Amino acid sequence: MKLASGNQADSSCFGQIAVEYQKQLEVNSLIVADSALYTESNLKMMSELQWLCRVPLSIKAAKSLISTIPESEFIDSIIPGYKLASKIENYAGIEQRWLVVQSQERRESDLRKLTQKITKAESKAVQELKKLSQEEFACEADAIKALSKLSKQFKYHQIKENKVTQIKSKTKYSPQEISYQISATVSEDESKINTEVLSAGRFIIATNVLDSKELSDDSMLSEYKAQQSCERGFGFLKDPLFFADSIFLKSPERIESLGMIMGLCLLVYTLAQRQIRNALKESESTIKNQLGKATNRPTLRWIFQCFQCIHLVKLNQEEHISNWNQQRDFILSLLPDDCLVYYQLVT
Repeated sequence: MKLASGNQADSSCFGQIAVEYQKQLEVNSLIVADSALYTESNLKMMSELQWLCRVPLSIKAAKSLISTIPESEFIDSIIPGYKLASKIENYAGIEQRWLVVQSQERRESDLRKLTQKITKAESKAVQELKKLSQEEFACEADAIKALSKLSKQFKYHQIKENKVTQIKSKTKYSPQEISYQISATVSEDESKINTEVLSAGRFIIATNVLDSKELSDDSMLSEYKAQQSCERGFGFLKDPLFFADSIFLKSPERIESLGMIMGLCLLVYTLAQRQIRNALKESESTIKNQLGKATNRPTLRWIFQCFQCIHLVKLNQEEHISNWNQQRDFILSLLPDDCLVYYQLVT
């Protein structure tokens, strides 16, 4: 775990962190990250490492690829709901595999949003044209220039028909002066919309592992998606219930110490959660979740909530555990025997 300054951009430090991490562990591993890692300097710095990360669409080659690769080049992934297309590319002087991923669920969502954007854009374009049509110009060229300038602002539409009309000026100071007004209509720009439709639900992940036998296309997607469990863990650390934002520390050293404690807490939390889930799976058992439905993948936070309101009561020089029930007894049976000591179930 490494803490960096909040003023430091992720992309400027991730590569160095990955290199330092690899030196400390000295294991053959695959560094998996999101698009912040994918910069020219980071990729060159990690030339001795195996990496896999998302390619930002701010790179022209990536943006072009997802909007031009035909549907026919995709094959179904073994992961339901995904299609894949692999390409060999060269970026930052490094040969690498780019995997174009098409998510059906995300595609449907993107297309719904695109329809809404087009409708909203058309309404705005019509209003802007109406406003422009009421303006008067000194000459026909000025009117056409204003229309051209406006049309460049349209993302999904284009000017369909336009007409410049000569009129007498409406100003009282020069009633005989001639001016010009323009009228036009808009239509959808099919080429721009088709590009967006083709790109819907697509993203690119890249790796410098060129041998597909060592890391298959399906494994690339699986490894990338596995980030989510790690991300959820750090979301847990940022949760208001952790009260980290209520702690003020004066020195960077103390902040690093707190980060170490939080990291250890996350490690213990994750191990305990995995222990319970594996035990439930092996015993083919379930417990009730927050909604009262059976699950074999509870979060440890829910387990903590299940153990609220338990008290140690001293009565006549004897200690007793209050509010104990069968569910809590079953959950403890899924954990190592050391946990039983806290509730005086073993000596």
